Amino acid sequence: MVSFLKSLDELNSYINQYHDPRTGKWFLLSSLFYPLVFCSAYVYAVKVLGPRFMKNRKPFELKRILVLYNLFQVVFNSWMFYEFSVAGWLRNDWSYKCQPMDYSENPSAVRMATVCWWFYISKYIDFLDTIFFILRKKFNQVTKLHVIHHAVVPLSVWIGAKFTPGGHGTFCGFLNTFVHVVMYTYYLLAALGPNVQKYLWWKKYITTIQMVQFIAFLVHGLQLFVRDCNYPRASISVVLFNGVIFLLLFSEFYKEAYSKKAKLPSPNATSKNGKAVVSNKMKRG
Repeated sequence: MVSFLKSLDELNSYINQYHDPRTGKWFLLSSLFYPLVFCSAYVYAVKVLGPRFMKNRKPFELKRILVLYNLFQVVFNSWMFYEFSVAGWLRNDWSYKCQPMDYSENPSAVRMATVCWWFYISKYIDFLDTIFFILRKKFNQVTKLHVIHHAVVPLSVWIGAKFTPGGHGTFCGFLNTFVHVVMYTYYLLAALGPNVQKYLWWKKYITTIQMVQFIAFLVHGLQLFVRDCNYPRASISVVLFNGVIFLLLFSEFYKEAYSKKAKLPSPNATSKNGKAVVSNKMKRG
């Protein structure tokens, strides 16, 4: 443990030579220690501590909490989408083909860096999605995709907020906050109860929107490898890596959850008591 902390300290010293001087020391950005510890704690909590805590307990209802939480997420992500828009992506002087990194103290550049930090913080708030699943004993919702997604994204966003909180790579935050507005609007309506849930026929299209989002990340990011642009390719490579991994994982989930084979029981799919087994999980994150 001592040697690990020493190595982490040495790595941090190296990292701090290259971070954005504006954001590098901001809250929860100053050290790689934060995303590593928080993401590791998240995985342990949702895979071990949570199920163990709920083993002999009845599921909590949490209806009011879920309504408030999802409402907060809709408002919070709407605000971040607005900030990403006015700080850059809906301005006439920004380019979707090549947007250089701006490390200056220009008000719009600082505004973009600030919303990048908030976007990073939001990924820790998203941990509550899984916590609520566990407290309600919705263990089928805590899928491999769900856990990997929530455990990996904070580290990726930490890299962006630490080194390149502006320019081309912030397209991900711009698009992702919009997707989250749609997603949490759905969950807000679903939390209102059966009278509203019966009208929510568009559940599977949320996953489709998420997959389109990752394709957009890839197309947008790959442009920097075919044209000169004053934006670090190392940073955009993180975006591309995540885009490929999550596109594959979300595609696998979609096939499992929404294909005809997942909805219709196979003649050979029987449980111990001879009844058909049907799997129809749902991804949230």
